[in-house]
Amino acid sequence: MSARSEPTAIPERRGTVLLLLASSTGGVGQHVRALARALTVSGEAVLVCGPAATADQFDFAATGARFQPVEIPASPTPADARAVAALRRVLATEQVSVVHAHGLRAGLVAVLTRPAVPLVVTWHNAVLAGGLRGGLSRLAERVVARGAQVTLGASADLVERAAALGAADARLAPVAAPELPAPRRRRAAVRAEFAVAADQPLILSVGRLHPQKRYDVLVDAAARWRERHPPPVVVIAGSGPAYLPLAARVSAARAPVTLLGHRGDVADLLTGADLAVVTSDWEARQLFAQEALRAGVPLVATAVGGLPELVGDGALLVPPGDVDAVDAAVRGLLDDDTGRDELARRGAARAATWPTEAETVAQLVALYAELTTGPTGPSTPDADAPSTGRR
Repeated sequence: MSARSEPTAIPERRGTVLLLLASSTGGVGQHVRALARALTVSGEAVLVCGPAATADQFDFAATGARFQPVEIPASPTPADARAVAALRRVLATEQVSVVHAHGLRAGLVAVLTRPAVPLVVTWHNAVLAGGLRGGLSRLAERVVARGAQVTLGASADLVERAAALGAADARLAPVAAPELPAPRRRRAAVRAEFAVAADQPLILSVGRLHPQKRYDVLVDAAARWRERHPPPVVVIAGSGPAYLPLAARVSAARAPVTLLGHRGDVADLLTGADLAVVTSDWEARQLFAQEALRAGVPLVATAVGGLPELVGDGALLVPPGDVDAVDAAVRGLLDDDTGRDELARRGAARAATWPTEAETVAQLVALYAELTTGPTGPSTPDADAPSTGRR
């Protein structure tokens, strides 16, 4: 798909696109907001359903979409039954043409609701948890894979996982990071905020503070960089449940790391950064990785999930959970101005090959039309029906 191709025209279709998501503070919420905005601009009627707190954070109404609260917490609880009832009430009062759930939690609620219109579920994340929680999540994966009419995976490994679990129709649907606004501050001003000297490196990571992101690896590597002259300054932008243990680790290791909390100025932060780092145990098409390469900031990232296929040779890939590898990769780039510049050039070239947000929206609109205006009309998926294995 060329980054220069024009979005396809939207076929005529009556009814509202219902976008459903669970509690989110990161990439899924950002993606649904961007999708809602692009669909409404294209002339679609859009209704977003999800937790009220998520709507407060992402302001879906500002995109031109309507919003109805359906409280779906991040983890399964008995409240899921109330979420199913709430979604059924919405479907009973709205002329919905297609339901598009984002994430496993929203997908499970949507499948249990059994809508009388086509159901699409996008898988954004892999199940990494073990124990009882992991077992329940893997059971939910199977139910969602078999209950959706079409399953979309944000990366190839998610598509393969859904197909293996019995998805009738599993397809790749890359999620494009929304274009960042132009930076509002100059590089010197951004670096001055963190007291970064002119000859001192600034290393940036952005993402939800969650165990999956493995910021403990970055903190442990950064603790070793105190011996460098001058030592790099490391900043992590994001909020989440791992804040307190991560802050304690930074303090105990005396690492040169600052936890910034949620930031709305990622474009500015990238302007001031010399290097971007992603240390996750798994990612699909992580938004920050896309933002860093587009901004021409050299990236060190873990070779997990969809990241290798996303960045190609445009980033320096390291094994997950490996402090030594992160340490060596960062040191090598900081000591090699030419190599760092070449990596930034390759990253920007790689980013130019990615599908644009307009193209990803056009792909979804074509899918909605396929499901709702085909020769047999819309159909209702049967969660208990055997999979055909069609890809």
